[in-house]
Amino acid sequence: MDPSMDFVPQLELDMLFKILLSLDDPCDLARASCVSHSWHGFVVSNGLSKQLCLRMFPQLSGVDHVTESCSFKSDAESGSSNTKEWDLLEREHRVYGFLSHCSKSMVDRECISDAISASSTDHFPGEGIINTLELRDRVGRIASYASYWSSKGQQNPAVPETLIYKLVGDLCVVTEIDIQPFQAYFQPGLHIYSAKSVRFRMGYPKASVDLDSVDQSCHDTPNDNFVWTYASPEFPMAQENCLQKFKFPEPVLCIGGFLLVELLGRVQRHEMDGLFYICVSHVRVMGRPLSPTFGVDLIEPSGKFVLKALSYTKESLPVSSPRRISSLELRRRVRNWEHILNMLHGDVGDVEDIWDEEQDDSDEEFV
Repeated sequence: MDPSMDFVPQLELDMLFKILLSLDDPCDLARASCVSHSWHGFVVSNGLSKQLCLRMFPQLSGVDHVTESCSFKSDAESGSSNTKEWDLLEREHRVYGFLSHCSKSMVDRECISDAISASSTDHFPGEGIINTLELRDRVGRIASYASYWSSKGQQNPAVPETLIYKLVGDLCVVTEIDIQPFQAYFQPGLHIYSAKSVRFRMGYPKASVDLDSVDQSCHDTPNDNFVWTYASPEFPMAQENCLQKFKFPEPVLCIGGFLLVELLGRVQRHEMDGLFYICVSHVRVMGRPLSPTFGVDLIEPSGKFVLKALSYTKESLPVSSPRRISSLELRRRVRNWEHILNMLHGDVGDVEDIWDEEQDDSDEEFV
């Protein structure tokens, strides 16, 4: 770059911050850091990649420090305190920049790995929480039977219920959660046992909790065994037998990989016993898992955690979607992946815009 065209040394810090922090796309910030040595120095030394990532995901405010599974050579003289400080800033630039890029470059997919426990179950295991992972409310080819979770009955319709799920990784970007109330098609009146509203929490289990020994029939996983780092707004739920979508205002980073579904208020009374129930046939979480590229180590009892970049290789690319993609699209993703890595490592001379390429892949074979 012609030094006379480099405005970084010529502008006040406040103005530079306003310009660069107005970038919403992490790829734009990575490109900006490669324009010149002065641009790179400003972006890295002021932690702009970290600031952008924290703006996207406030849940990352609990990060104590970041680590990488591989090391990078520093250009400065080794052993000095300035070198160690700069290496730390460079590491944060790479980790936060790469996480931001991964979180935006993937397509949403289903993210539930397992059903852990319910606050109550009317008849276990026939009406257990595991049934909520089934897409249909009737299963079986010859003699179909109902598939749903049911709470115990309550005289007080205000008594809430909770469902706990394990997601597919320790770090997941969650965009929406879908719930289908169950309609008792085998009862007179075809009643729908929905809740009045729903709220979601995300977090991780405390170190003393052994989830492998959880017995779903005993409801022995109380909510205070978890640290919930995020709580959603309360969403109204309709008394309708359909998959109801609850979309978050902004994507949420689930740290620790556990989801709590709070079902608030009961609307339907059972005609035989006169008690109020909540019944759910299906729960689905849509988002973007960041494993195996990223992981976390929790630091007890501080509530802080270590953010780990486990791999920067294209083989560690998180699975973005179960759908088939064309071979051209796959090559484009790998090429973009390599470019963003090179930029974050600071060894790219070409910063042309490659992320907005529009190519016709209709004639390509699917892989």
